[in-house]
Amino acid sequence: MISENFLDLPPLLSACGTVTLPGSKSISNRILLLSALAQGATEIRDVLLSDDTERMLDGLRTLGVGVEQLDAHVFRVQGCGGNFSVKDAELFLGNAGTAFRPLTAALALSGGHYRLSGVARMHERPIGDLVDALRALGANIDYPGNEGFPPLEIFSATLSDAARVSVRGDVSSQFLTALLMALPLLDRKVTVEVVGDLISKPYIEITLAMMARFGVNVSRDGWRSFTVAAGSRYVSPGAIYVEGDASSASYFLAAGAIGGGPVRIEGVGSNSIQGDVRFADALALMGAQITMGPNWMEARAPLDGKLKAINLDCNHIPDAAMTLAVAALFADGTTTLRNIASWRVKETDRIAAMATELRKVGATVEEGADYIRIAGFGNEDLGFRKTGGALPPNPKSKILNPASGIDTYDDHRMAMCFSLTAFGAEGMRINDPGCVAKTFPDYFAAFAGVTQAVPVIAIDGPSASGKGTVAQRVAEVLGYHFLDSGALYRLLGLAAVQRGIALDAEARLADLAGQIDIRFEGADIWLDGAWVGDELRGESCAAAASKVAALPKVRAALLARQRAFRRAPGLVADGRDMGSVVFPDAVLKIFLTASAEARAERRYKQLMEKGIGANITALLLDIRVRDERDTQRSASPLQQAHGASLLDTTALNIEQAVQEILTRYQAKQR
Repeated sequence: MISENFLDLPPLLSACGTVTLPGSKSISNRILLLSALAQGATEIRDVLLSDDTERMLDGLRTLGVGVEQLDAHVFRVQGCGGNFSVKDAELFLGNAGTAFRPLTAALALSGGHYRLSGVARMHERPIGDLVDALRALGANIDYPGNEGFPPLEIFSATLSDAARVSVRGDVSSQFLTALLMALPLLDRKVTVEVVGDLISKPYIEITLAMMARFGVNVSRDGWRSFTVAAGSRYVSPGAIYVEGDASSASYFLAAGAIGGGPVRIEGVGSNSIQGDVRFADALALMGAQITMGPNWMEARAPLDGKLKAINLDCNHIPDAAMTLAVAALFADGTTTLRNIASWRVKETDRIAAMATELRKVGATVEEGADYIRIAGFGNEDLGFRKTGGALPPNPKSKILNPASGIDTYDDHRMAMCFSLTAFGAEGMRINDPGCVAKTFPDYFAAFAGVTQAVPVIAIDGPSASGKGTVAQRVAEVLGYHFLDSGALYRLLGLAAVQRGIALDAEARLADLAGQIDIRFEGADIWLDGAWVGDELRGESCAAAASKVAALPKVRAALLARQRAFRRAPGLVADGRDMGSVVFPDAVLKIFLTASAEARAERRYKQLMEKGIGANITALLLDIRVRDERDTQRSASPLQQAHGASLLDTTALNIEQAVQEILTRYQAKQR
């Protein structure tokens, strides 16, 4: 269930299927800029369409570069050889580090007056080490805001003839990438020395590979220095493809390892130039079964069903390592992820953000300057057990669904990583899910495509149609949980009467809905610790329920309570809104009805069997009045939900109605 500000992921049973990955953000933005700096036109296929690549495309167009979109993911860029036609421009680059850092270097060495800015978080991400290196080459760059941080103002300058320049390697590999990509603009030999340990080395490998595709080969002395030869020029390769995003593959591979699998990823594999493909090796260390080919990878749960904690240096997979932090929840033991200092200067302080959100779901977490340590709940506590080929979560799962949901800090990877916590018992709420647009706009649809949620059968219908009895019998046959949503409203009405709260006091009733203690045990129902039986089924409770159920704030207050009933192995939910608002993704939706006369007769027999006096004429009148009220009310009127199938039980007994629903459900399972 999604709104403007959050996405409710249902509790997940298993994961299985195939995902074709979108193009890599890192490769897309590198190729776009190199195409602009090259001689000739370049056709780029499988370009990622996301916020970050849009920032690069907008920037290039602002600089006068010819950019033509030929198809959904195909662009033709007319190279300018580094001589941008627009010499005075202002560029807004959002929070796209893969656009901001390389464009800074290219513009500083190409001549012109440019102002570069981004969102507030980009202005908190350091860039001083790159600027210092560019100044050593003679670039003229000012900080309009805080020293060492964007925004930047670049002025045309007489560049020096320096043959060597140094840059720190232990803050962000994007500084070295930016320098290397811009140096061919100088038309002379320049060596870049790396100060300190170089982090995220695989991203430098991507940079070098892409530069080579455009005709510039960089010589190197290990990871200590890199030399761009005099006379280096970028030349278009004509056409080039963007690999699938290996970082995005991590979420689906982890889903396969946690949810049984197999989950297959297409678009990246053993032939990839991206370092994040080694995330698969880390999952294998945790016990997952991994197979791969040149352009695909596949993950399954461990043979024994138990993921194991690991202690890993993650310098080589800094982005994908975030997925390991969440996967660690499902492992036996304590996982330590080391050498991840670069997390501190990403879209958010990812170490702090990850620790905060993991604690929200109940984990014990320790964080340091360059590490994070997570105590896993273990497979036994999470209750992954093979049942009918699926791996349902234990209803006693220790993963909590925080009332406030998971905050994502405008960081796409936080949102995608924490989608995996939906394998807990209660699903998960992800706040600001739209932040995935930075790299994977369709992520949640793709994730839903390979995960199987706890199934729901939603049964609705008019009063006295027998839907409650039928729904409960269906649940018993299937071994599923049962939700009588009408009972929730009757319980609220009863609690209101007991407390002397008027049945039209909407605000007070909504508050009460969140406070009362409700417990279902089979056919027994408890309110505030006291058993309530026939009293709840009485006409006065039914009338009170009809009144409070018409209040929008009351329905909203009970929404979360109803969704919490969705637990493995499945749920049969009876009542209004079940198939439209509460569980719109229900596997089967039934609108169960019968003639008013048949319903009155059934209610009469039910009351007489309980020794309760009744008048069938009065019951028929009451049913017709209630039908009229329920169909006309503004809040959740009685109507057949979209996608629901009609089941008229006028001529059916309970057993026949139950069997018909089971038959329809089995047909849905095929």
